[in-house]
Amino acid sequence: MDNILVIAGFILSIVGVIGCIIPGIPGPPLNFIAIVLLKIVYPDQVSWLAVILFGIITLAVTILDYAVTLLGGKLFKASKSGIIGSTIGMLIGIFIFPPFGIFIGLIVGAVVGEIVSGKTKTQAAKTGAGIFVLSIVAMVIKLGASSVMSVYFLIKISWAYDFKFKIF
Repeated sequence: MDNILVIAGFILSIVGVIGCIIPGIPGPPLNFIAIVLLKIVYPDQVSWLAVILFGIITLAVTILDYAVTLLGGKLFKASKSGIIGSTIGMLIGIFIFPPFGIFIGLIVGAVVGEIVSGKTKTQAAKTGAGIFVLSIVAMVIKLGASSVMSVYFLIKISWAYDFKFKIF
């Protein structure tokens, strides 16, 4: 049973990092669940302080992700159509031109959404650029938190299994 939980934690850790880039997958919460699974399986390897700190970081990053989106929408006067367009564009971009399609789709979707809502092309371009920049900022913050949790998970697993990493 322990091995199943460790494998599940490893998979969650990988999917968590991927989820920081692909919309709709909650990256940091998945990484946090991996840490909790590790605490269950190897309680001596993971301290409660680490679990609490990673829990706080996960909560803060998740709230910040939504706050940045809402703040960006208000700051750049984005319409609902622009925000919806950016999300749809990002999702379509993943499949059409990965990995750069995420970013191209985000910008194009935001601009098209803003034009549909009645804004001029200049206003739509400014809003699209603003949504793009803030989305990148949120993505980098989530990716940083998830990467730290994934590295922590891997280090603790290596200690638990007494792995010895050798270059040669």
